[in-house]
Amino acid sequence: MSVPLVRAVTAEGLGTFALVFFGPGAAVVQAQTGALGHLGVAAVFGLTVTAVIAALAPISGAHINPAATFALTLARQFPRERVLPYVAAQLTGAALAAYALLALFGLKGNLGVTLPAGSLPQAFILELILTFFLLLVALRSGLPWVVGGVVALEAAMGGPITGASMNPARSFGPALASGIWTAHWLYWIAPLLGAALAVAVNHLLAPATPVEPQPQQAQKFVPEGDPV
Repeated sequence: MSVPLVRAVTAEGLGTFALVFFGPGAAVVQAQTGALGHLGVAAVFGLTVTAVIAALAPISGAHINPAATFALTLARQFPRERVLPYVAAQLTGAALAAYALLALFGLKGNLGVTLPAGSLPQAFILELILTFFLLLVALRSGLPWVVGGVVALEAAMGGPITGASMNPARSFGPALASGIWTAHWLYWIAPLLGAALAVAVNHLLAPATPVEPQPQQAQKFVPEGDPV
């Protein structure tokens, strides 16, 4: 039975609010206090995703990411008529969370906005690869702790270079509230391309019509010495 759209988009908005409030919020707290450290911030991202998926997946699927919605739509696992309402809810939740952080902390840590630390090609390719593996795991597993673990892993590795967004909504909220739009296009195009690649590879790994194993023929028992 399909969940009513109002309930589903409300869950998406709440889930994305939580992701941006606690994820970039951890980066803001780290900038103010130095108490969490880089790995602590990565862990907060992963734990938040784990909790949101566990709580809200039965209602909306807990995409909390336009790239995830795009991937599921390409894979024909999500109705196209719900794409725009989902993305609108995700962007709204992200924006509200970023403005809540702005009200609490000011522009401390640039509100956790995602910015390339190296060259644009390096950041683009890294964001594409990070999103690819995140969504490939999500398509093939979907378990909250697995997806959350991948988010923490990739945030730990890619965070110092790109902010490890893997999620246009996660980048959009802090950019809107801080007014910092540097290379923002990158955090849309790279994740969407990574999502498309994840769908293609997932289809290659698990085609729609799997090859059935051939049944083994039963061997006839022939007593020793008897003619065949």
